[in-house]
Amino acid sequence: MAAQPGKTGFRILAYLSIALAAIGVVLPLLPTTPFVLLAAFFASKGSPAFASWLEGHPSFGPAIRNWRQKRVIPVTAKILACSMMLLSWGLMFFMGASGIVLAISGVFLAGVASYLLTRPSF
Repeated sequence: MAAQPGKTGFRILAYLSIALAAIGVVLPLLPTTPFVLLAAFFASKGSPAFASWLEGHPSFGPAIRNWRQKRVIPVTAKILACSMMLLSWGLMFFMGASGIVLAISGVFLAGVASYLLTRPSF
């Protein structure tokens, strides 16, 4: 049976999100956890097998389950995410990025940090 067009779109978005999460593991400017959560959401809509794999994954599974069940983010994840965002912005500053780039990225990163820090922790 052929996949429905909507499911194919969700499947593509799930794979794209997990690819971005994998890139985020090595690039400090790109967060990993939000893309893993996005991948889990899209996979649940388009690929139950991929969703099961993500939820059972030893690294990704606990973060997905904690977010879905309790809407919590571990304190260590918050500290690491905020530290990496600050480090990334600092690198752009010291490498001579233009003022507009620093302002836009600073506002964006501050917004993400604010969201993270206002979520419950365990």
